[in-house]
Amino acid sequence: MDLFQNIAWSTVVDDLIIVACILSVSLIVGIVLNRMLTKKLEAKVEASDSELMELFFRALKGVPISLCLVIGLYWSVQTSDLPESLDKVFSYVLFTVIIFSLTRVCERTLSGFIRLKFSGSSDMTQSTLLDTIFRVAIYASGALIVLDYFNISVAPIMATLGVGSMAIAFGLRETLENVFSGLQIIVSKQFRVNDYIKLSTGAEGRVTDINWRYITVMPTTESNVVVIPNKVIATSVITNHSQPREDIVVVVPIGVGYESDLAHVERVTIEVARKLQIEIDGYEPEFDENGKDRSRFAPFVRYQAFNDSSIDFNTYLHVHNFAKQYILKHEFIKAIKIRFDEEGINIPFPIRTLDLPEDKKIELRK
Repeated sequence: MDLFQNIAWSTVVDDLIIVACILSVSLIVGIVLNRMLTKKLEAKVEASDSELMELFFRALKGVPISLCLVIGLYWSVQTSDLPESLDKVFSYVLFTVIIFSLTRVCERTLSGFIRLKFSGSSDMTQSTLLDTIFRVAIYASGALIVLDYFNISVAPIMATLGVGSMAIAFGLRETLENVFSGLQIIVSKQFRVNDYIKLSTGAEGRVTDINWRYITVMPTTESNVVVIPNKVIATSVITNHSQPREDIVVVVPIGVGYESDLAHVERVTIEVARKLQIEIDGYEPEFDENGKDRSRFAPFVRYQAFNDSSIDFNTYLHVHNFAKQYILKHEFIKAIKIRFDEEGINIPFPIRTLDLPEDKKIELRK
């Protein structure tokens, strides 16, 4: 408050009005330039369809406004005949705006690269755990630079943070376990946002968020969100149905009688499976000159075993949308039963033949 005690406010009102006008004009010019730049960059991003372009586009949003404010503040400090104390205040504000602008651009750029590296997308909804950590670290660094410029010693602050961090670590051990487990999950790329996973605990669904304490999973019914702590994920056996390929494989076990022509059974099963993949999932076959489907998503059959009353095999179908896997399996079971009945292919049920001694047979007849 000592800075303002010796100021003759009646003599500086006119200068402050001029400063306010300069800042207002700077703000208006910045808003106009920001809108023009946003429109041009949006057109270029849509034309290039590049994630890097989108990343830099998001990083540069609002920069013209900050730049114009910096220019307006600098102009005000240099041209206005303000008292030294007010000049110092405006210098502090000018430096703060500069550091904040640079910090925001760095945060958006680095966070975008992290999302692109570990999540495979620059989407702003990806991996909130890493976003939070990087934002806090970058903005805290900017705040320390500003405090140092204000001649405020940051050493006691750092010492206090160090002691406080140790106390927090002891008191929030379980929370920290979840945080470090979440970091390990993201860095190791076990799964990413939008992957479809299944845990050994039985929970399964599409990953919608990786948070600092837990991940959220949306089941196929999309009725209720499943929240799973990160440390449970780290100690569970996980099946990721989205890696290394994004399509989900649907396995349907079937058994046919021993009298069946297995080549005919395989041909009929694949025909039914291919037809349903086309209708439900929009599958596009790739036939070669011999009429064989060579697509990597083509359905196929693999015989497994000679069972007591049937020859067992699995039918493998592919679906690109995880939500369609259950309807595909549902429709396939209905369609294969109808087609097998039309083709005269028997789906046997278990039969047990009892070999009884003659005296037992006589007793049963009586």
